[in-house]
Amino acid sequence: MALSNFLTELDALLDEATDAFAAACDAAALEAARVQFVGAKSGRLKAVQKGLGKVDKADRPAAGKRFNEVKQAIESAHQAVVERLASASRPAATARCVDPTVPGDCCRLGRLHPITQTIEELKEIMGRLGFSVVDGPEVEDQWHNFEALNIPPDHPACNPLENFYLDQGSAGGERQGDKETRRQGEIAATASSLSPPLPVSLSPCLPVSPSFLLRSQTSTVQIRAMERMRPPVRIISCGRVYRPDTADATHYPMFHQIEGLLVDRGVTMADLKSTLRLFARSAFADDVHIRFRPSFFPFTEPSVEVDMSWADGWIEMGGAGMVDPNVLRAVGYDPEEFTGFAFGLGIERICARRHGIADIRELFKNDVRFLHQF
Repeated sequence: MALSNFLTELDALLDEATDAFAAACDAAALEAARVQFVGAKSGRLKAVQKGLGKVDKADRPAAGKRFNEVKQAIESAHQAVVERLASASRPAATARCVDPTVPGDCCRLGRLHPITQTIEELKEIMGRLGFSVVDGPEVEDQWHNFEALNIPPDHPACNPLENFYLDQGSAGGERQGDKETRRQGEIAATASSLSPPLPVSLSPCLPVSPSFLLRSQTSTVQIRAMERMRPPVRIISCGRVYRPDTADATHYPMFHQIEGLLVDRGVTMADLKSTLRLFARSAFADDVHIRFRPSFFPFTEPSVEVDMSWADGWIEMGGAGMVDPNVLRAVGYDPEEFTGFAFGLGIERICARRHGIADIRELFKNDVRFLHQF
């Protein structure tokens, strides 16, 4: 048999098989067409394969190659119809229909936590009043957390039950004499590294046995800022603080504070009240009111509690007062030349007040349903 005749027969078979498969409207018709063309015993493809042996020996490689191509094409055409019929037999409810008039599905985007939103807004408010943002470490030593703030080591605020002290267990068997020498060296290095350096008379106030704790107030940032800055100082600091309080609607062991400090010549309580009034009106509304109640804090004199009233009653927001002269001396400022005020307000309380949240614990549950409201 001539090669051309064999190839013509293969091409005709491919066209007929493809048309027969395409015309099959159900599984029975498709199966009949399959048996007709690719059946193992009586299929037409099997009959054509027998004619391969009649092709001239020199042309058999080309004939065999074409036969395999036609066979694969017929099987592919059959499989395509199998998949088409299977898809058409699925229930209509499972088919995905596209309606161009229906709005598309929006992707859910993340957003800032309400506390973070509040912090950013408070920074922007205080920035308009001329305050710069500074920051400090959350792990503090006793000097910055207590003593530089006019809180002596025997003060109740230093009690281990009122703070989160860090375990400083040392590895190995260091002798007590060596340990004490090392501590004294650390004290001297700390005193000399401060900018400006601590007055010699204040160096003994550094703790003899330095220990570290999670800061209990953002007032520590005041000390660090004043150590490296000269008046005028106009700063705020926002950050986490830690106290072992029992969690309730208005308290939490970890919470956030905004700390404000202004030190310059001629600063008075009137400046403090004016600043807080402008702050409150910007953060809440024009009809907000503030009041001062006499109080006591070791690092301010006089000291006051700050309350704010807006919409439905008064709420305590934090403490404030004039910077105690001892605090100014601790950082090398002359209290006869400079005065200043400081305030510390709870950010959770501000956030809860603005959004009508009755329990600040909701802010720490990470419930997406709750947080999605903000």
